Amino acid sequence: MSVDGYLEAFRRQGRIVVVGASLAGLRAAETLRDEGFTGTLTMIGDEPHEPYDRPPLSKQVLLGKVPPDHTDLPRRRPVDAEWRLGVAATGLDLAAKRVQLSDGDSVEYDRLLITTGVRARPWPRELEAELDGVFVLRTRDDARRLHHRLKAGPRGVLVIGAGFTGSEIASACRERGLSVTVAERGAAPLVGALGGVVGEVAAELHRSHGVDLRCGVQVTGLEGDAAGRVRTAHFSDGAAVEAEVVVVALGATRNTEWLADSGLGAGPRGIACDAGCRAFDVRGIVTDDVFVAGDVARSPHPLFGYQFLSLEHWGNAVAQAEIAAHNMVSASADRRPHLWMPSFWSAQFGVNIKSVGVPPMADQIIVTQGSLAEHRFTAAYGHQGRVIAAVTFDQAKWLDFYEGEIERAAPFPPEFPTVDRRPEGMQPVPAGFPDPSLPSHGPTVTLSGHSPTDRRITFTPRRA
Repeated sequence: MSVDGYLEAFRRQGRIVVVGASLAGLRAAETLRDEGFTGTLTMIGDEPHEPYDRPPLSKQVLLGKVPPDHTDLPRRRPVDAEWRLGVAATGLDLAAKRVQLSDGDSVEYDRLLITTGVRARPWPRELEAELDGVFVLRTRDDARRLHHRLKAGPRGVLVIGAGFTGSEIASACRERGLSVTVAERGAAPLVGALGGVVGEVAAELHRSHGVDLRCGVQVTGLEGDAAGRVRTAHFSDGAAVEAEVVVVALGATRNTEWLADSGLGAGPRGIACDAGCRAFDVRGIVTDDVFVAGDVARSPHPLFGYQFLSLEHWGNAVAQAEIAAHNMVSASADRRPHLWMPSFWSAQFGVNIKSVGVPPMADQIIVTQGSLAEHRFTAAYGHQGRVIAAVTFDQAKWLDFYEGEIERAAPFPPEFPTVDRRPEGMQPVPAGFPDPSLPSHGPTVTLSGHSPTDRRITFTPRRA
């Protein structure tokens, strides 16, 4: 059978399995049907729920504005799939093209898409993690339990970790009028994601809204009462804080353990794939029947030195899933690279924080509009003489412009004069990112090595 003949038969009668009933998994399934795939489609998910939206969990759900069950993702179209929910994938046999499941069953595929995402990193001491009142926040069920406890009005809440999720939780608690302490091992909130300059602004936001922010410390232990309820947290500086609720916000762990013996290039940093979303095996050879998308993927980007990027971004999950689905059912000549511009947003303490590009790559930062002191500004990040990222606090209107600057590799510091430049932003200063070799729970973008073999890709900017 010719290649074209095989592809046409696969599109009509093939078997595609998607492991990960997530945002990426759902959008990929919809794209497969839109692209004319009429074969068998199986969706596997370890949670009992169909795909739902996660960003509202740390915002509207905790504030009681949206019930947890009302976070289902809207459907673009019917996907006509067999849903295997509440059953985790436990293994992958590449030779037999078979996914093993936790219920003892297995599912065969012709092509596989992995969208297993990440899970919340738990408190490392198991007995302490099991104390009543200790929470993580990643799933809908996590949000339901935490909302119920916050609604009861605990006397004190401790948030461990001041990344985006931890900061959003602290913000929701203060909006509820709860007493909140935040413990952050870094020098400031968001320091791993946005650097020390912007982190200091985030720290001012916390403190000006009544958060007891403790930076440069670690929680060394959680202590419970005789009934097994958390009551006290002990800090590395010798301090102790009373808390009836402790939320562990120490970042995420990529769901790759089930692939440990599969032969795929999978590990704690994610699953390595090429720009077309095809997974690499452990020998560095690209596969053509296993694809990956979303938070669990590590893919090279030509705009950022062909670094492998792991992106915990809503928009990236959608864009990468659509590219992966298209490439799964397309001939080689018709496949497309995943070249999405990294972007992120957060709402905390009444401020909308948005970014484009890859801030953690930067060594310098310059405020180009607004003022750090007013908590309303735009800042550009530079690396090796070019603009590689920008962040805004309540000035999102500038992001499209900076996206264009990043795409054209504009020089840093920016050449253009501005109408709103304040003295504090006239010169670049060190961005203040922590040592990348140290563990950090703040970044939403992780740099994890180069892919020189993909330098054949040609990047076409969005703008001329």
